[in-house]
Amino acid sequence: MNSAVISPSASGKALEGFIAGMPKTELHLHIEGTLEPELMFALAQRNQVALPYASVDELRAAYNFSDLQSFLDLYYAGANVLRTEQDFYDMTAAYIARAQADKVRHAEIFFDPQTHTERGIPIATVFAGIAAALRDARRRDGFGGAMIMSFLRHLSEEDAFATLEAALPLRDQYQDLWTGIGLDSSERGNPPEKFERVYARCRELGFRLVAHAGEEGPAAYVISALDVLKVERIDHGVRSEEDPALMKRLAQERIPLTVCPLSNLKLCVVKDMADHNLARLLDAGLAVTVNSDDPAYFGGYMTANYQAVAGALNLSREQVLQLARNGIEACFLSEEDKATLLQELEQYAAKH
Repeated sequence: MNSAVISPSASGKALEGFIAGMPKTELHLHIEGTLEPELMFALAQRNQVALPYASVDELRAAYNFSDLQSFLDLYYAGANVLRTEQDFYDMTAAYIARAQADKVRHAEIFFDPQTHTERGIPIATVFAGIAAALRDARRRDGFGGAMIMSFLRHLSEEDAFATLEAALPLRDQYQDLWTGIGLDSSERGNPPEKFERVYARCRELGFRLVAHAGEEGPAAYVISALDVLKVERIDHGVRSEEDPALMKRLAQERIPLTVCPLSNLKLCVVKDMADHNLARLLDAGLAVTVNSDDPAYFGGYMTANYQAVAGALNLSREQVLQLARNGIEACFLSEEDKATLLQELEQYAAKH
């Protein structure tokens, strides 16, 4: 059929369908941020934890954030229902089912031990539940997964060091999954330099390094994450556009940005999806990827994020494919496994 006679709405519907079936990778996903209200209530009941909300609907109504901090306050309150290995397993398994429905083939999952250890939950419990769900999915369906242990940047570097030391005895047991170190939580007033020493230690230990930067924080935080923390991937990074020299560097060095469109909208990083700079970043040659961040709180998993940004920015099929290719390029799989995923993506594109 001649594409010229296809109405925009029909063309948009076709692209939505293409996106829905397209193989994907997810590189920016906080597992605690996948806790849907229904599961949160079930776990609260199972563990006899009182929630400050009378119903699932009341809890959903609370998901009307004014900024990152108001979201984080709710996020940490919700995490309080996670007490046992089974809780972490159930949460991770629920995310994997959602991801598989969205044709995610490989997910690199952030988890925040400090959110749980400060409540008295052993770090081994956190690792065990998440890892068991990932291993079961790999064995059952070939679902690819990795774990990125993240430090909370509003806490001290000493606290991060303590968390690292508590986790290292578990490294051999989870070497098939625990590949990376990340840095998340409130950017404001918590620059990357705060964690220079602990990142140096993690680098010596051979971990893959990433960090949140350039979401609420300025472009300078992206530069610090690269030059001080020596990360190989920037989580968010949308404010990099404020620094033309940084933009050139990101393009030349193919440093991935794990962008989260619906998160940016929900947290008012952008006021309207039509204002999002993802297309400009992509056109500038940056290795931009699409991810869901905290999908239970931000209103959409992977397919919804792709569709939202594709529709609002009028992305072409080729641009959508390039975002998916970037996700494969940016992941921490072996070159052989990346080639396999890329082949699957290209075969899908050829048939659809």
